[in-house]
Amino acid sequence: MFKIARRTLLSFGLSASLAAFAFPALAVEMGDDGLHKTAWQRDTFKDLREDLAEANAEGKRLLVMVEQRGCIYCKKMHEEVYPDPEITKMIEDNFFVIQINMFGDVEVTDFDGETLPEKDMVQKWGALFTPTNLYFPEEVAEGVSAKDAAVATVPGAFGKLTTYNMMQWVLDHGYEGDEPFQKYHARQVVRQQEEGVLNVSE
Repeated sequence: MFKIARRTLLSFGLSASLAAFAFPALAVEMGDDGLHKTAWQRDTFKDLREDLAEANAEGKRLLVMVEQRGCIYCKKMHEEVYPDPEITKMIEDNFFVIQINMFGDVEVTDFDGETLPEKDMVQKWGALFTPTNLYFPEEVAEGVSAKDAAVATVPGAFGKLTTYNMMQWVLDHGYEGDEPFQKYHARQVVRQQEEGVLNVSE
């Protein structure tokens, strides 16, 4: 599956996760807005309720990625994590991805019906860092903002294994159970080691 340093298994904080980026970077297309562009990002009107409906129609989960120009952690994710074949497949098969520019002017319509430029919507959601990934359930009640609707809000850059397991946790509806992600992640790491799908090096 993934080759990851042992130290990454000892701490799941941001700094430890960044230590896992010992992989060659891949060139990624950049848009005119200075953001990384991938084949699995969707070009929509950024009406979240419409995007959610389309995601559901495809049997996928809605994922909003808040990013900005010049973000070194966005660069790491797009060049060193997302290109991993298993993570690329995970995203393409299971997620409907919308990119939001933290300082952009494109209008976004929230689940509660409010329409604001990207930069103002990001402030409304309280996202302070990039990247910030917001994962959403299949259904969002009327009048609820994305900030409150998200089942997981993940700020910062993480290694391949943490990223993969977070996505699987969302797909498994782990947020509905009593096991928090950190414990789920630790359990998955042990299982992946025992099954030989995780190659752990010193």
